[in-house]
Amino acid sequence: MTSVIDIQINAFSTEVPDKKQIREWVRAVFSLLNRRLVPLTVRIVDEKEIRDLNRLYRGNDQVTNVLSFAYEPLPNVDVDLLGDVVICGSVVVKEAKDQEKLFMDHWALIVVHGILHLFGYDHETEDQAAIMEHLEIKLLNGLGFAIPHYQEIGNFDKEHA
Repeated sequence: MTSVIDIQINAFSTEVPDKKQIREWVRAVFSLLNRRLVPLTVRIVDEKEIRDLNRLYRGNDQVTNVLSFAYEPLPNVDVDLLGDVVICGSVVVKEAKDQEKLFMDHWALIVVHGILHLFGYDHETEDQAAIMEHLEIKLLNGLGFAIPHYQEIGNFDKEHA
């Protein structure tokens, strides 16, 4: 049986988690959101590729850690597909070092963050960010990760119940 989670690694100079680990994180998002697993791609790229994509699709001529491209179905086309998450491996590694985070913790966060974007979650407003961060915390804690930079939003449940 082929996996519906396609992992593509096109950044060979950067340390990345193995494909099995990335798939586990993706499946956790689907499980938490009570969604049926549908095809998607997680692509790990270099700075040139992420910068080109960011410039082309977002108008930002700079590198970023993650971009998410949700599939938008064509009229009268019935395809089960969620979209693509593109992650710049070197940016994730640099962020983890700069922010003094554990390598796997930060990778898990970025993968989860990108998948949540595919499901329509965003962080453009404070309320949207709080909801998205709450889901990230729940997912990452469930996977055994401690996310220290989120400790300050621990009152989310009380404020948004």
